[in-house]
Amino acid sequence: MLSRITKDTRLCISLSARPSNIGTRFHNYLYDELGLDFVYKAFAPTDIEGAIAGIRGLGIRGAGVSMPFKEAVLPLVDVLHDSARAIESVNTIVNDDGALHAYNTDYQAVTDLLVAHDVDSSLPVTIIGSGGMAKAVTAALRHSGFTDGVVVARNERTGRPLARKYGYEWHADAGAASPGLLVNATPVGMAGAPESDRLPVPEEVVAAASVVFDVVAVPAETPLVRFARSRNIPVITGDEVIALQAALQFALYTGVTPTPDQVRRASEYSRS
Repeated sequence: MLSRITKDTRLCISLSARPSNIGTRFHNYLYDELGLDFVYKAFAPTDIEGAIAGIRGLGIRGAGVSMPFKEAVLPLVDVLHDSARAIESVNTIVNDDGALHAYNTDYQAVTDLLVAHDVDSSLPVTIIGSGGMAKAVTAALRHSGFTDGVVVARNERTGRPLARKYGYEWHADAGAASPGLLVNATPVGMAGAPESDRLPVPEEVVAAASVVFDVVAVPAETPLVRFARSRNIPVITGDEVIALQAALQFALYTGVTPTPDQVRRASEYSRS
């Protein structure tokens, strides 16, 4: 952290119902390492419209947006960039002289991880959830060549249109699904959530998967990740997502792109 904050120090924030210290430590670590006059602080807003007005009115440089605000901020920003417009979900806001620009770095992070883990796009995929993160995941999968997919969501109003948009099926529950790639894009398993100790689908569905991808970042080893590893199923974890998307956010806020080694060290520090 900077030893002294002045009137010229630029502020970036995060907006989440359940903020953690991960993003705060990640960004502040890199500001310090790179000698940037920035500081990062997490908030849990009770008034999202007021929070966005505060970004504009106070000249806050940028904001990470997490559940449940990724869709709520859509009408509150000025410019929707392609990554946010395509999936109607925002996870990053950049304030350029009072004009609020919206992006979705989750989409790019998921796309990059599918490549890094060499996940076979011919696998059938089952996505659990239909909220903002599920939109990013589903778009990234379809644009990465995964053509055989099912969106599992109890909310038909959001689940069916999401599935239809990308040529997938919609199911209200996982049933007896046999996914090749199983993706959890819900808060189930998240620390502090009502279902923090549960799997998002029955054990037999997880056991049938070839690859498991849990976007929940806290804890690093969710019940889903722990169960999949106990069955020797390859996993992609939420802490991988959060590190990549945070690095993309960092570049948008500061104009500086950290090296992969810097991202690795910042990610390790954020969880220490």
